[in-house]
Amino acid sequence: MPGPPEVPVVADVCASCGKPLPERTGRKGRSSLYCSAACRQKAYRERQGAGSGVDGLIEDIGRRVQELVPQPASVLYSGVTELSASVARLRRVARVARDSANDSVTPASVTEKTPKAATEKNPKAVTEKTPEAVTEKTAEALTDTDFAALTESHRREIQVHCYRMTGSYDDAEDLVQETFLRAWRAREDFQGRATARTWLYRIATNACLDFQRRTARRPQRYEPIPGMNHGTGEPPARITWLQPYPDDELPSAEEQPESAAVSRETLELVFLAAIQHLPPRQRAVLILRDVLGLSAAETADALGLTVASANSALQRARPTLRDHLPGQRADWSAGEPTQAQRAVLQGYMTAAERLDFDAMTELLGKDVRLTMPPNPFWFTGRDALVEFLRPTLDPASPMFFGHWRHLPARANGQLAAGGYVRRPGTNVYRAQVLDVLRFDADDRIVEITSFEPHLFPDFGLPLKL
Repeated sequence: MPGPPEVPVVADVCASCGKPLPERTGRKGRSSLYCSAACRQKAYRERQGAGSGVDGLIEDIGRRVQELVPQPASVLYSGVTELSASVARLRRVARVARDSANDSVTPASVTEKTPKAATEKNPKAVTEKTPEAVTEKTAEALTDTDFAALTESHRREIQVHCYRMTGSYDDAEDLVQETFLRAWRAREDFQGRATARTWLYRIATNACLDFQRRTARRPQRYEPIPGMNHGTGEPPARITWLQPYPDDELPSAEEQPESAAVSRETLELVFLAAIQHLPPRQRAVLILRDVLGLSAAETADALGLTVASANSALQRARPTLRDHLPGQRADWSAGEPTQAQRAVLQGYMTAAERLDFDAMTELLGKDVRLTMPPNPFWFTGRDALVEFLRPTLDPASPMFFGHWRHLPARANGQLAAGGYVRRPGTNVYRAQVLDVLRFDADDRIVEITSFEPHLFPDFGLPLKL
């Protein structure tokens, strides 16, 4: 059966300095656009500089359009990729500017609360410094486009923060918009004693805490389904709202100076699942202190707590977090997926496409675990998972699900596979599941978290093949 399509060829010269890129013989994965960390950092600064104002961003897009050349194809592909990123950035700026100018245009998830609801527990949360990009302007002089450009420069960080706080990509998207609307309404109180980044983090954290008070979510345990062999292991935690985060939106440490804010290690699903067990305020303290690196005083100020209360919350949160983490992952020092793990991912996709049940079984660890949030299905141990998979991959079985194709993906810093199924009697492969994989020290699959396909477009995956 045909495998996944090849990754488009990228330019063989550095997108920053024009020098030849290093040879990639024997290396797999996403190709670099830059020849060195210095060029990558330079490009990042240029992008941020272009995004510091709407005029600069428009000029950047115009320059990129003028630089497009049809040949060679690899250079065209590289140029269009950079142009697409700039246009997407301008689109987001325009959307925020529109929503700020028309304050009644509010996402469905935003409540009718005024900014006071987000800040009354912490009056200082809206008395912060004019952002770096607009330091020459007073709060009253900020236009809607100035404000939109400011918030856009911090959008990804704030989105990741809201995602850590909630564990849900959809909710994080809504909370980013709520954060920016609250900030816009509170802009007149923006006086200048700290950075725009800190100011936005405070508002975002309070927006997330308000959201969690409304939803009162708590992890549960999976329960047995009558007639189904779930395995002999303990039922895992069931976090029905857990969703994956598109890895293409995660910059490397070289691309993003505030690397702790978006580090891949603290976005892995096991970490996201573990912190969902913390009460919301403890979760906020742990993220602000241990993930973002804020001081105890800054954390207490952001949450309207005393320093002693913030330290106490952190001391309670850390052991609870450790209790819900896999033993071998207590230090969060993981790097990029290895070549061996990439080979396992390819084998996983190929085995499913060929309906090769034995090959699939060989890739699984003995204690592999499968969960399917928000669905109630779960399996612990290879034997139970194999028993579940066997009839679905057997064309002679009445439970045969169909023929599969997969596209490789990345989610939460982990390898993933977007699965498409062609059901019996049809001829179209439709998006079915996004499998996010975790590996053990022997590069066997020890955890599969299977998500529903509605987020495929956010991962750059089509909904049908």
